[in-house]
Amino acid sequence: MPSVYDFTAQSLAGDDVPLQRFEGRVLLIVNTASACGFTPQYKGLQELHADLSPRGFAVLGFPCNQFGAQEPGNAKQIAEFCETNYAVTFPMFAKIDVNGTNAHPLYEYMKREKSGLLGSSIKWNFTKFLIDRAGKVVARHAPTARPEGLRKDIEALL
Repeated sequence: MPSVYDFTAQSLAGDDVPLQRFEGRVLLIVNTASACGFTPQYKGLQELHADLSPRGFAVLGFPCNQFGAQEPGNAKQIAEFCETNYAVTFPMFAKIDVNGTNAHPLYEYMKREKSGLLGSSIKWNFTKFLIDRAGKVVARHAPTARPEGLRKDIEALL
């Protein structure tokens, strides 16, 4: 049975990162963008990551430019934006597609596991997938779901 740990993604620095590195942790995987109305959610995501990472939690950010071209920057610009504006310390990955023929295999897997309002397609930036310690997708949250509102669900898995 597949899990998110079966996938590899490229870091913003260009290194291949086997997601098996996060095995045994509860994860919140989010497609992000720097110029979106939901971009201030970086603050809540960082707070969750900082508060809960000692208990085995991590946020994983996947920049995506498929929605309104709201993530036009290169890897260096994205990293600088996240660090300067939100002091992001959680892992950020290289820009990917989450829908369409070039969608990252991790997102294809997560969308199959949990559909949303538009079926399996990702609706917009900041769609969030909650992953349990076994690497299974347990919930999918809309872009409007604020990170702090997910704390109880995350803590229940810790």
